[in-house]
Amino acid sequence: MSAVVAQQTADEREVLFRVVNRVAIITLNRPAALNALSHEMVRELAALIERCRTDSEIDAVVLRGAGPKGFCAGGDVRALYAMRQRNDGGWQQFFIDEYRLDYALHTFPKPIVALLDGIAMGGGMGLGQAARLRIVTERTKIAMPETRIGFLPDVGATRFLGAMSAELELYVGLTGATLTGAEALLLKLADLCVPSEWLDTFEERLSRIDTTGLGADEWMRALRTVFAPPCNIVPHAGLAAFMQPILRHFDRRSGIERIVASLRQDLEREHPREMRQWLQATYDAMTSHSPTMLHVTREALLRGRQMTLAECFRMELGIVTRAIEEGDFSEGVRAHLVDRDRTPRWAPATLAEVRPERVRHFLASPWREAAHPLADLGVQPH
Repeated sequence: MSAVVAQQTADEREVLFRVVNRVAIITLNRPAALNALSHEMVRELAALIERCRTDSEIDAVVLRGAGPKGFCAGGDVRALYAMRQRNDGGWQQFFIDEYRLDYALHTFPKPIVALLDGIAMGGGMGLGQAARLRIVTERTKIAMPETRIGFLPDVGATRFLGAMSAELELYVGLTGATLTGAEALLLKLADLCVPSEWLDTFEERLSRIDTTGLGADEWMRALRTVFAPPCNIVPHAGLAAFMQPILRHFDRRSGIERIVASLRQDLEREHPREMRQWLQATYDAMTSHSPTMLHVTREALLRGRQMTLAECFRMELGIVTRAIEEGDFSEGVRAHLVDRDRTPRWAPATLAEVRPERVRHFLASPWREAAHPLADLGVQPH
């Protein structure tokens, strides 16, 4: 009986941990919630990552999600919304802890592999993009859809989306477009695209590695051989067909209203069906997401390209705090995830009504430099 109870307890744990051949395998285990991150999971992941960092018996880490549907659908936004509704300030500690975890992963001294199979969005991207080997499949759905709920692409996105050109970064960050595995590879958000079934047997291949005296570089090569399939067939990236219009419409010199105007003008012309569908979906996103956060996100993404990772996390925490305390976040979550009426009442309601000083206010830190909750991030101890 006790064995059954023990098994039940293991299955109910939100984070699973085991070591195979000197590699820690950390599994996000909330498959019914698409492995969305609770605050408890963030704390547990942080403790496990610290353990892996200091344990001389562990040489690498694999991050994965339980179940076939997702790596991680992001932070538990509804729980954060509920906290805000009852004036529980604990929501801010969630972001502080999440950003510290993401930063620890980005600066981790040992190789990390992230299996971005299925849905990898928001907070899931914060974890996955910190890995040195990011693996996607034909089931992958990657996105940073935060502007849709009155938020901004955070968890380091103001830095990691900068791996692509500013125009592509603005397109992905502003519209929240969902990318396939092949598209993630094209946009430098993934390193390998493999068939999902190939990942079913990776532990067996992992157990056969000769780990004797491997340094970090040799480990990376060994891990790549574990995850690279015998014949690497990369599926077609549909987004490749829209590169020219993306570069044209999302010109880094264009403000949000100019981007929208150029999309509207383009929609008045004759186009093949696929191009028209892409233009309409892009225009719809740019005219239905939070006007304030579209303006703020554009500015934050462009600023992030000139900043360190630690500076990006500090900027994001300030913007997130403003968005939740005095912005569109609660209304966006209410409309899309709670009441689901899909009609958020943004304040202000239109792009033209968003004042430049309002955008500057969101980007100005709520804290003095030394008092910032992430002031010590990236600072070398003396």
